[in-house]
Amino acid sequence: MTSTDVTKEAEDSGPSGYAAARLRLLTEGARSGPPRRAGLADLTDEWLTGLFAAGAEGLRGVSLVAVGGYGRAELSPRSDLDLLLLHDGGDPKGVAALADRLWYPVWDLGLALDHSVRTPAEARRTAGEDLKVQLGLLDARHIAGDLGLTTGLRTAVLADWRNQAPKRLPELQELCADRAERMGELQYLLEPDLKEARGGLRDATALRAVAASWLADAPREGLADARRRLLDVRDALHLTTGRATDRLALQEQDQVAAELGLLDADALLRQVYEAARVIAYASDVTWREVGRVLRSRAVRPRLRAMLGGGKPTAERSPLAEGVVEQEGEVVLARTARPERDPVLPLRAAAAAAQAGLPLSLHAVRRLAATVRPLPTPWPAEAREQLVTLLGSGRPTVEVWEALEAEGLINQLLPDWERVRCRPQRNAVHLWTVDRHLIETAVRASELTRRVSRPDLLLVAALLHDIGKGWPGDHSVAGETIARDVAARIGFDQRDVTVIATLVRHHLLLVETATRRDLEDPATVRAVADAVRSQGTLELLHALTEADALATGPAAWSSWRASLVTDLVKRVSAVLSGEVPDVPEDTAPTAEQERLALEAAATGGPVLALRAQTEPPTGQEPSGDPEPLGVELLIAVPDQPGVLPAVAGVLAMHRLTVRTAELRAVGLPDGVDGSVLLLDWRVAAEYGSLPQAARLRADLVRALEGTLDIAARLAERDAAYPRRRGVVPPPPRVTVAPAASRLATVIEVRAQDAPGLLFRIGRALEDAGVRVRSAHVSTLGANAVDAFYVTGPEGAPLPGEEAVTVTGKLEETLRG
Repeated sequence: MTSTDVTKEAEDSGPSGYAAARLRLLTEGARSGPPRRAGLADLTDEWLTGLFAAGAEGLRGVSLVAVGGYGRAELSPRSDLDLLLLHDGGDPKGVAALADRLWYPVWDLGLALDHSVRTPAEARRTAGEDLKVQLGLLDARHIAGDLGLTTGLRTAVLADWRNQAPKRLPELQELCADRAERMGELQYLLEPDLKEARGGLRDATALRAVAASWLADAPREGLADARRRLLDVRDALHLTTGRATDRLALQEQDQVAAELGLLDADALLRQVYEAARVIAYASDVTWREVGRVLRSRAVRPRLRAMLGGGKPTAERSPLAEGVVEQEGEVVLARTARPERDPVLPLRAAAAAAQAGLPLSLHAVRRLAATVRPLPTPWPAEAREQLVTLLGSGRPTVEVWEALEAEGLINQLLPDWERVRCRPQRNAVHLWTVDRHLIETAVRASELTRRVSRPDLLLVAALLHDIGKGWPGDHSVAGETIARDVAARIGFDQRDVTVIATLVRHHLLLVETATRRDLEDPATVRAVADAVRSQGTLELLHALTEADALATGPAAWSSWRASLVTDLVKRVSAVLSGEVPDVPEDTAPTAEQERLALEAAATGGPVLALRAQTEPPTGQEPSGDPEPLGVELLIAVPDQPGVLPAVAGVLAMHRLTVRTAELRAVGLPDGVDGSVLLLDWRVAAEYGSLPQAARLRADLVRALEGTLDIAARLAERDAAYPRRRGVVPPPPRVTVAPAASRLATVIEVRAQDAPGLLFRIGRALEDAGVRVRSAHVSTLGANAVDAFYVTGPEGAPLPGEEAVTVTGKLEETLRG
């Protein structure tokens, strides 16, 4: 039977004919989705038109209007009929009689009805008082009667909405936020409400309302398809349950999946989650744009007065190479060339997360459309920027979602697609697999001061459940994937092995601690055999805690934490014999010896800058090799204050220290004096590197005491207001036990920041200790530094003095 036949049957047979035609339409296997919803709306229109014609004979200035979902012609099987009987006020009794002729047949069929009878003025007044009424009227559609009356109301309501947008849109945003707080996020719930949860159909309707205001618009790509998928699921839910429900209960998911022709309930949830993610991301972008426009309107009159009517230029503040902040968002610099800079997406993402700012939609889309794929393995900067992004705490989530929405995450990590939007049918888990991995990285960022390799911890956190997209034990599958991913992003073979071990055994500690007898030596030995080293054990302990905290409140407790800590102590005791001896001093290279001899002869600092390049592993060099950083070699006659002087000068010139080593080198026989050699890897924060001559001149002044580095750095910091970005965990300064027989080893783990190494060096100098050697590394946003220090006589510090020095240094870094 065609749709025309169905409509004819409804017209010929009255209410009973409409009911039969409606049932036939809903049970037609060939019609589903938008055609069925539109067909049901058409069928209902024809029936109500007949009822209106029969009851409105002789009446003028009356029309029947569909609003809300019915106004959009999106009728699900059990949808309410939202109707407005609009009249000009000329015949109240006749209108009341017509209303009875319309409403009672609807009720008699058991259909839900949301109805009102109003004049245009009453409708506009009610809309002005009730935001939900106004939203419904934005979708007003004429069904029957006086078309001019309906058109006039629709025109007036749209004009009111646009005029009142600066006031009503913040109200709508607050309404959406309150609903999200109550109902949760659709993309993570095991029993989601398709309409009310964040990312659901209500939010899609809100985006339509924002677009109707002409104040801002939502990202359109994928949005219509996401709405359609959620409506299809709701249709199937109505048909399988026979109820007007929007909650997708667990016991009904298999039936709904079958109705939609999907493989199983997991495939259904994944489809729902993907749609919700599109709508939620569009909502975030849209509300951010609304806020920007409203702020701009608020300040524009004042700026015009100040600038004499000229158009103000948005301030752009540099964040990283090719990345700037503008109007509260991270955008690409005018000089940025994504097609030539494959690291730019990660650099922009890391800068945004560190600043606690969102990535602009335009920037992400431009990156997705133009950026070249990273080589394999990734260059060092790309790996460092990924670690920085993962270590940025809570802001990482929003930035990651922006990259994922435009497909950049799948470009960077193709294995991500298998865990994307994958549900976890476990009451303990709060998140989908992919969001759980990001949440674990967020939790791990709070624990980076506990480990010597925070970069390995953060990457392992990102990958620990990556195997859940594959059959079998996800830890076993994940180990293989993690090994491949870690090598692809540029870790060396030793680090790849550690990451793979962490992924393979990420459940080992908690399962052993809670399920095995820790007094049994075989239990502890088995764990020791699996982790093999103190460093891996330290990382696994932190990963275990981060994983549990990211799972949900039921997955971690003080009891579980104490059991795991007890196990770690026992395993550490077994592994304690593997502490390496103090490495022997290495002989200087020919260039280092040349610089040392020149420094000894001149009595001043000598330095050399050398760019470092290398082709990707397994490939021959072709074209211009990619710079991986600049090696800075400095030889200085041994004297107090070398470390803070060099670090301070580099900070003044906006050079980031990625790695640094300081050590004394022996001079050939017959050459008097002692020389300190500094071998550092540096990079410009943005812009080009300074000339070596300028660096040397400032270093000479710093060593002479005529350059006040602290004042210069303070002056520069005062010129730039502090950003509201991520709040890092506090610094941690400890003495490494039994790490050296010749010196006291002080370990510093802190958030990397301009001038950090200068502050550390000056604090150690003020404490009266001598830095015998230093080993500095920057892993993402984390500085992990080890300083071998002695007293004035060249011996290790006594225990109490070492504790005092570390305490004062930590206090300085916290200040």
